[in-house]
Amino acid sequence: MATASEFKPTIIGFLCNWCCYGGADLAGVSRFQYPPYLRVIRLMCSGRVDLQFIFRTFAKKADGVFIGGCHLNDCHYDPEGNYDAMGNTLMAKRILEKLGVNPERLRLEWVSAGEGTRFAEIMNDFSAKVKSLGPLGSSEKIPVAELASRLQVAEELVPYIKLVERERLRVPVRTEEGYRQFFGSERFDRLFDELICDKLVMSRIMGLVRKHPLQASEIPGNLDLDPAEVARHLRQLTGRGLLKFDRGQTLVAAV
Repeated sequence: MATASEFKPTIIGFLCNWCCYGGADLAGVSRFQYPPYLRVIRLMCSGRVDLQFIFRTFAKKADGVFIGGCHLNDCHYDPEGNYDAMGNTLMAKRILEKLGVNPERLRLEWVSAGEGTRFAEIMNDFSAKVKSLGPLGSSEKIPVAELASRLQVAEELVPYIKLVERERLRVPVRTEEGYRQFFGSERFDRLFDELICDKLVMSRIMGLVRKHPLQASEIPGNLDLDPAEVARHLRQLTGRGLLKFDRGQTLVAAV
């Protein structure tokens, strides 16, 4: 019997209407067993799962996010929406890791309407993984409120991230291997650090200073960032006129 103190994770599942949702339905009809932690959101296509959905779901204190779609090259839409889902998931995992959220809390799988057994096996495995990680913030050792603040910054940057993806981070070969090679390449690492990580850090600094004007030396501790990294970004932010020092040498937002 479950004890009152047993952790029961909240897992939000975004399921493709045509395949994965059918697989989940078959698992239920066939009475295949898996933990009752999943809360399903039914979508027409896994490619509809925007980065914004992922960040907002975690910000609302979900312990895990599951995305289920059709098998690759078996999507009901052209171009294949599940390749978009793969790209969004791989990008989200990198951003979550940068924000301090364990990327294993996000999972993408392909499940057809006839794979009820596979769906149950995946949910048993993912539920066990999320349960082992504990409530959001516990394995990360970061307060949930702080994680929510970081995730909000990422959510606000989604339009910019989409623009960067389209112009600088387009996957050259639209295959599963092509996506994994690209997102695991040194070129992607370099562009990710340059175009996305720096923007995330500067947005976090801007958000903090807007709330509470601070001395420059106080920012690294408040945001758990390297002082040298903060100093570099402060030079950029003050040089662009986004932050300025008042007479007491306190940083304030200029806009």
